[in-house]
Amino acid sequence: MSAGQVGLAALENFVRDAAMTYWHRTKADYRAALKEIESLIIAKANTREGDRLDVLTTLVEAYERTHFPMDLPDAVEAIKFRMEQSGSLTAW
Repeated sequence: MSAGQVGLAALENFVRDAAMTYWHRTKADYRAALKEIESLIIAKANTREGDRLDVLTTLVEAYERTHFPMDLPDAVEAIKFRMEQSGSLTAW
């Protein structure tokens, strides 16, 4: 098998695994993915487990962006908040 064929086979396996993991549509799916990520967190890069970890984290990030959006604070408000927390600003 040539290097190109090995790379293509690896890509095909990766795509197949990615397709199997693209089921993050419910809260239960999300929780299951988080649990699996926890078990894969020590996976080495460029391994089947490492690739699965990459796919799952990407899907979880997409799910979280959709279901738990977070707006960034206004810069001035963020500075005021930090100053209040440190006691530097008591009243504005």
